[in-house]
Amino acid sequence: MRLIIFGPPGAGKGTQAGRIAEHYGIPAISTGDIFRANIKGQTELGKQVQEITSSGGYVPDEITNAIVDDRLIEDDCEPGFLLDGYPRTPGQVDALDAMLAARGESVDQVVLLTVDTDELVDRLLKRAATDGRADDTEEVIRERLAIYERETEPLAAVFRERGLLVEVDGMGEVDEVSERIFAALSR
Repeated sequence: MRLIIFGPPGAGKGTQAGRIAEHYGIPAISTGDIFRANIKGQTELGKQVQEITSSGGYVPDEITNAIVDDRLIEDDCEPGFLLDGYPRTPGQVDALDAMLAARGESVDQVVLLTVDTDELVDRLLKRAATDGRADDTEEVIRERLAIYERETEPLAAVFRERGLLVEVDGMGEVDEVSERIFAALSR
């Protein structure tokens, strides 16, 4: 099963990605985790990514596409995978389509977690407080949500047109959300 999970910051993608991956026996692949591991390991990629992100920049599609392609050819992706944080742009959707088509594969389903804005702000403010992210003020959080809405949300229309989009209510307890996801994916 080849899946994508997306939704706004604070929707619970990381939490649910782990549960979905475990449920289906597939790896959860987070581009953010890959970037952070490379930064921590001070790899060439990590140095590039750190330079870009520390100045508030966006990692170019060519870099992101290359790391995803490298990851998807690993053996543990043979039965499928769950992508978290990718694709985020129309160009990345096209690149993913090409990567998978080259292997005779395609995305099976796309899970979109929906959560109302005030709840997202509350969740992110709590996370900022517990993680010690002093720079995550309400203003910064609302800007991140606006960027998501402007840049990533339009991808929902692409996947909806393809008949791949499964919208799941991300409000409520973690277990309730997981149950809704599994029910939606089994339809």
